[in-house]
This record gives sequence, structure tokens and C-alpha cells, in this order.
Amino acid sequence: MPTRARLPAVFCVLAWGALPVWADDPLSAIDWLSSSVSSPAGSAIGTPAKPKEAPVVTGGALPQSVAVSVLDGQSPDGIGLLSPATTGLPLDLWGMGLEEEVRGAIAQDRSDLLPTLQTLTITLMLAEAAPPADSSGKGALLLARIDRLLAMGALDQAAALLEAAPAGDPELFRRAFDVALLTGHEDRGCEMMRKTPNLAPTFPARIFCVARSGDWNAAALTLRTAQALGYVTEEEDSLLSRFLDPDIYEGDALPPIPARMTPLAWRMFEAIGEPQSTASLPLAFAHAELRDTAGWKSQIESAERLARAGVIAPNVLLGLYTERLPAASGGVWDRVEAFQRFETALRAGDPGAVAQRLPAAWARMTDAELEVPFAALFATELSRLPLTGQAGHIAFELGLLSSDYEALAKAHKPASPREAFMIGLATGSLAGATPPDTLGRAIAPAFLRDGASPEFAALMEQRRMGEAILLAIEKIGRGVQGDLSGVTDGLAFLRHVGLEDTARRTALELMLLERRG
Repeated sequence: MPTRARLPAVFCVLAWGALPVWADDPLSAIDWLSSSVSSPAGSAIGTPAKPKEAPVVTGGALPQSVAVSVLDGQSPDGIGLLSPATTGLPLDLWGMGLEEEVRGAIAQDRSDLLPTLQTLTITLMLAEAAPPADSSGKGALLLARIDRLLAMGALDQAAALLEAAPAGDPELFRRAFDVALLTGHEDRGCEMMRKTPNLAPTFPARIFCVARSGDWNAAALTLRTAQALGYVTEEEDSLLSRFLDPDIYEGDALPPIPARMTPLAWRMFEAIGEPQSTASLPLAFAHAELRDTAGWKSQIESAERLARAGVIAPNVLLGLYTERLPAASGGVWDRVEAFQRFETALRAGDPGAVAQRLPAAWARMTDAELEVPFAALFATELSRLPLTGQAGHIAFELGLLSSDYEALAKAHKPASPREAFMIGLATGSLAGATPPDTLGRAIAPAFLRDGASPEFAALMEQRRMGEAILLAIEKIGRGVQGDLSGVTDGLAFLRHVGLEDTARRTALELMLLERRG
């Protein structure tokens, strides 16, 4: 990057509009958003409510055909990408629920969910549904849904919802801009900023975008103006100055690492040749290291985080694992090697070689909690091979973690009471099956009785199915941490409202996946 002469401070207004009206940044359910635009008081989009203690799309991919609609003609809260026919959920998903309570339920932290519950949450956030009865019609619920997707690392899904939303709102743009930064589409984000005159970009965002356009002199002039007016902090000034003229600062100490890293700051650190690891940053940042500019190891580790969360397709992981030979040994490289050896054996169609390689690959995938993506890639192929012993048992469990779980379970002859119980879960019939452990005893009643507990029945009387589903997700999720009291009620409710496939797959994951905090 060529050296650019320092320019004197000039009080000017550049072509992107007048200086912004400054206001305190609105609160957000996610605290890592860049301050890319100034949000005037009274922004149309509200702030998510504080979470309250209580109140189906495959991971990583949107359906081939997406219909976007705005219900009631006016409220952004009615925007959805998945119709009731696609999700199986009712149009009045929120029923008589109050907007603040619905937003609070959505904002409730549900980290470390089982893969199927992650998928159900994403589906709920993308569902087309009428706004709550008392909706203000200003898009507060839409914003809460987008923030939940961003917190889950589901950037592609959030981007699709943002694309369908009304243009011009600062809070929606702020999120769209950061998604663009993290997915390598920053020029698109800058173009959106330039073409939307009612947005008031902050100086750091404006400087970044002017520089990206190639007008480095105008970007430097904007920075001097911001310095003179006191509109950039010392931390921002240090990073922006280095970003605009790295040659001048060669050999100097690095700008201070922000305590709260934002996508805009992350991209500028990358631009000055000091990329920051995303391993300790919120999950959404992992998308930034899927780009070709990142090293292979960083790409793999980021893809593993995202695949574990169910927000990217398993094929992304397959492509990275098989891209080239491992560069070293230990850690991620042992996973890559075991994966490649197994995949080569499976491709050759050699049952003996597969039986030899599968246990090591399965152990490495289990260590990384990538069993479900692994099952999605290979379970069906493995079911066609005559595997016995340890390899046969692994293939059976992989089949139960795949979308073909019911058919594969019916074709398997149980070798133990535990396998008989698992087959019963997969087929939805536990008659005569004996739960093998405490967890099984918590799951079994949900498949042996009909109806919902009083807590869920009360919500359903008011047609508040969306909140009831979120409550079920929360209760089952607590079972992952060892609190089994809500597992029965949560699974029974999912079955009661017709989410049978979700209930079965969740029960199988509870039994098969080691997720205990």
C-alpha cells in the first residue's frame, strides 16, 4: 500500500452527506456490533427486551425456494422467509403473546444447544408469522429475531432476513453492514451506505468505506476532520491512522486491541497485516476466517466451530478437510488425517479398510463434537456396507444421527437392550423397550403418553406456540447440563404440537451425544 502524505485538518463535509446527528448507541442483544451509523433518538427499530427466566430447515442451508412476504401489509415484524407450509408452524405463531414478552423469550441465551434444537431455533426465527397482538409495527420483533441469528453465528440466514427487511433503518443497516464485513462483502456494505442518504455513517465507517473505494486522500482528510472535531476516540484514531498509512508507522507498537472487538475493527487489523484470531471472539466472527485470505488451519478451525453450531453445510467441512495433506501432527491435523484416511477408504468401497479407519475418524469427530455433520456426510453410504463389530456399531449410531434415522433403525437388528431402546426412539414406539439409564428414563415418558404439561397448556390456550416452543427448547437444553426435570415435558410438548421428527431426533441426540457442559 503506497505511502500517502499527511494532510492538514480541514473542516469539511464530504460527498456522503452532512455530519451525523450523534446519539448514544442503542442497546443490543449482541454487544459486538460496529458503530457504523449514528442512530437518532426514536429510531423505528426498538431494543430487544431483557430476557425473562420463563416465559424445519437443515442447519447451514436455506431452502431452494424462499418466499418473502410482509403480513398485514405494514409491519416489518411479519417478514418471514419460511411459510407455514414449509415449517409446519401456524401463521399466528405468537398468538396473544405480548411483543415485549416474545422478544424477551427470543433473547434468552440458549448456548450449547443440541444440533436439532439449533435447527428448530433458526427455523422459528425465519418463520413467516403474524406479529404479536400488541405489536407496535416498528420492527422490534424483527430486530430481535435477527439478533438471535447473529448471536448463533447464522450469518447467511440473518443476511437473507435483512435482505427482505425495509431499507433505510439505521439499526437494520448496522447489522447488514457487519454481516457484509464478516462474510467478505464489505464493498457491498459500503455501497449500501453510499446509496442510502438517510443513513448517517460514523466517521470510522465512513473512512473505511472511502478508503475501500480507492480515494485514500479523501479518507485521510475525513480522519483529520474527525480528529479536529473530537469524533474519534484515541483508540479509533490509532487504528484508523495505521489503516490509512501503514508505512509511516512501520516499526511502531501496534494499536491497542479493543476490549470489545467489532467487525469493523477486526477488518482494519487484518488490513494492516495484524489479523486477530477469532477463536475467542463471538461465533459470528468465525465466518471471516472461511475466506481464502485466511490460513488453512484457521479456515478448518472456524468451519468446525460453525459446523458444530449447525449454521454451515457439512460439505464446507468436507471440502476443507480434504483440500490438501496435513501440514503437521497433533490437534486439528490429527482430525484431518483420520478424516482423510477414512474418506479414502470409503471412496474405494473397501469394507475392510473402512472398518479399520472408521473408529479413529469417529473418535476424532467425537472429540470435536462434530458427530452430526459427520453423520450427514457418511451415514447413508456406511449403511450399505457389511460392517460388523465396533465399525458396525459406529455405523448404526451414525445412522441414528442422520436424516435417514427411522429407515436405518428399522433395518437394524438390535444387539442389546440399549440398541432396542434407540430403535424405539427412532420409530416413535417405545412399547416393550427398557430405558438403559437415567436419561432414558427421563425421555421415555414423552413417547409413552400424549398431551402437554400445565405450563405448556397455559401458553397454548392463548395460541402462544412460538413462546411455548422456545420454552421447550430451553427445558430440553437444561437436560444437556444435567437437569433432567424438563426433558420429559419439553419432548412431550414437541410431539403434542406435531413436531414429531424434531422430538425423535432430539431424543436420539440426548442419548448419543456427550454434551454435559
